[in-house]
Amino acid sequence: MPTISFPDGSKKIFKSSVSPLSIAEGISNSLKKKAVIAKVNGEFWDLNREISEDSYVSILRREDKETLEILRHDCAHILAEAVLEIYPETQVTIGPVVENGFYYDFYREEPFSSEDLIIIEKRMHEIVDRNERIDREVWSRSDAIKFYKDKNEPFKVELVNDIPKNQELTFYTQGDFIDLCRGPHLRSTLDTGHAFKLMSVAGAYWRGDSKNPMLQRIYGTAWTNDKELNQYLLMIEEAEKRDHRKIGKAQKLFHIQEEATGSIFWHPSGWSIYQEIEAYVRRRLKRASYQEVKTPQLIDRKLWENSGHWDKFREHMFTTEADEKQTLALKPMNCPGHVQIFKQSLKSFRDLPLRLAEFGACHRNEPSGALHGIMRVRAFTQDDAHIFCTEEQINQESVSFCELLMSIYNDFGFENITIKFSDRPEIRAGSDETWDQAEKALMDASEAAGLEVIMNPGEGAFYGPKLEFVLRDAIGRDWQCGTLQVDFVLPERLKADYIATDGSKKRPVMLHRAILGSMERWFGILIEQYAGKWPLWLAPCQIVICTITQDAANYANEVKTQSEDKGLRVLLDNRNEKIGYKIREHSENKIPILFIVGNKEIESKQVSVRRLGSKEQINLDLAEALDKYKLQALPPDLARDVK
Repeated sequence: MPTISFPDGSKKIFKSSVSPLSIAEGISNSLKKKAVIAKVNGEFWDLNREISEDSYVSILRREDKETLEILRHDCAHILAEAVLEIYPETQVTIGPVVENGFYYDFYREEPFSSEDLIIIEKRMHEIVDRNERIDREVWSRSDAIKFYKDKNEPFKVELVNDIPKNQELTFYTQGDFIDLCRGPHLRSTLDTGHAFKLMSVAGAYWRGDSKNPMLQRIYGTAWTNDKELNQYLLMIEEAEKRDHRKIGKAQKLFHIQEEATGSIFWHPSGWSIYQEIEAYVRRRLKRASYQEVKTPQLIDRKLWENSGHWDKFREHMFTTEADEKQTLALKPMNCPGHVQIFKQSLKSFRDLPLRLAEFGACHRNEPSGALHGIMRVRAFTQDDAHIFCTEEQINQESVSFCELLMSIYNDFGFENITIKFSDRPEIRAGSDETWDQAEKALMDASEAAGLEVIMNPGEGAFYGPKLEFVLRDAIGRDWQCGTLQVDFVLPERLKADYIATDGSKKRPVMLHRAILGSMERWFGILIEQYAGKWPLWLAPCQIVICTITQDAANYANEVKTQSEDKGLRVLLDNRNEKIGYKIREHSENKIPILFIVGNKEIESKQVSVRRLGSKEQINLDLAEALDKYKLQALPPDLARDVK
């Protein structure tokens, strides 16, 4: 006689086991018709699966946000069914849900083409319209293995064999398609709806191992309705226009080549922006009482072993043999180096908090297939810092850091920020008691900072829990950049201590923190955020001086000299081209300001000003224009000082 509790606080006792669908029917016929999935004690359940124990149950409709992940998984099954109907020689493997959609991996000798995707997608819509019922079945291990061997599906046989012996094997059927799956699923293919689209096909090794067969991965996106689908497709279209690789090439900011895979060649314009970003962050850190340091690139493996990074990151570390007895590693992160600086002199409680910052050049041996422009590289710089403090100082340091981070994000134009709380991972250093202490300290600090956090279970660093700061860009994409981590482990492993008020030695708490994260990735995010239209303070060229006639050349040079004296970054365009051509060209290159000079401007000692995105021109006295745009070109922090 299970007692079922509902979200509104009511309860109902049933004489025997009961399905969520029967529960929905008992509430109302309307709910029965709209119900597509249930949530039982926090887990998704099929509507026809029986509940035999006391449970907390909520019935979900198709339009509920929580249903979307199930809908996407249904799409993966419909994709597999469509592929097998059209190309029966194909072997199916796995089809999980991913951000914004789903994929399914197939083994097939002939590669799928873009034309194939059109045919497959058409068949998927037909399967939806068939309204095929989706049923859950529990199979024995022997029946499952026989089924897949008879179908010549070795990948599925491997999956069955890897499932723990004490775990039941569940299969889902829809029409003639049967798939090994934990589920759950919606009631029928019709519940999935038609708001989906196949996006691309790519290669993927079976289980991500290059030693295994190459599979074909078909990606798709799925949404609750056509409006959401179209919004997403428009975002993808806009993202392609904003691709940092295309804009970076067009604006001659950087390039990457095979001879230095995963490393960046910065061109003058790109390096100018990079330096402005770094200088801005450096000023903000100095005002927040951070001390900048620099640590070695090559460090003996013994230090990495002591810190625990060798076991965790060895496969991603570049190493070299200094001699027969010494193995050196290019640092993949800066933390152990900062601990060494802390340890070089005796510290007391009066020296804490000690905030050490570094624009630390790091190297990680990322797989070549994972590299992506400047967003994912092997050689990168972190705006890294570590705060050594007492346990009592955690809250205040966390509050101060969060205020600094939010201010910096706002200065770059990011105001929509979410925060994830990532707790202990499965593989970690330190005792459970230490983790309890660290997690409580970080949660207390989050509350002190007034943060609303979203739990992100199991995603903490191996040495401590962390806050992950996720910013949303101009077209609605999320980027995880900043972090704050509470670490009781590393100071213990590396034997860092300070003299407490009672004269005893204590381990400091180590707060790992970054704001931009990887400078290279941040640069790429900014390119796509601004679509290449740089704010005046970052633009590598802030003003182009365009001559209308060759007679204006001398005056244009005078304007250029005075502009540079004001600290503005300017170029002179004295080509023998029509002024309309020059304006179009520089507008296409997204130059923020054009100073246009001709005979009229020479006589009046003025410039005709045209801003990017405006068709209007205004005439200003040269001195007035330079004072005005010098002020507008100030970085946000310096501009606040002027105000």
